[in-house]
Amino acid sequence: MVLNTLFVKGTDKTHIQFFRYIIVGGLAFIVDFSSLFIFTEYLGIYYLISAALAFILGLIINYYLSVSWVFDKRTLNNRTLEFSVFTAIGIVGLGLNEIFMWFFTEELKLYYLISKIISAIIILFWNFIARKFTLFR
Repeated sequence: MVLNTLFVKGTDKTHIQFFRYIIVGGLAFIVDFSSLFIFTEYLGIYYLISAALAFILGLIINYYLSVSWVFDKRTLNNRTLEFSVFTAIGIVGLGLNEIFMWFFTEELKLYYLISKIISAIIILFWNFIARKFTLFR
């Protein structure tokens, strides 16, 4: 019964949604992180540009899984508008990601992939809170 509540049944309980969002965020992070690595290490793209491109791929995965599994209720009926707002929140997250990655990499001299992990953890909370209370109340 607990597994059904956590993984299958629709819910409006914030703590269950956050649990699911962590899983969704983890999957989106895998896409984002691996793309960042491939773009930077194999394609030779500057890490901040790679981070932006990879973030967009993660955003698409995150949107699809969020609307199909995490959030049961939707504020907007227009899916194009909903995706636009979801993306706008993601763009703020992208800006934060770029700032944090630059700061951790350039100022604190951390390896860019370590910077990405730290940034992703911080931005997870921004994205969940902003999306939950803007789009999926």
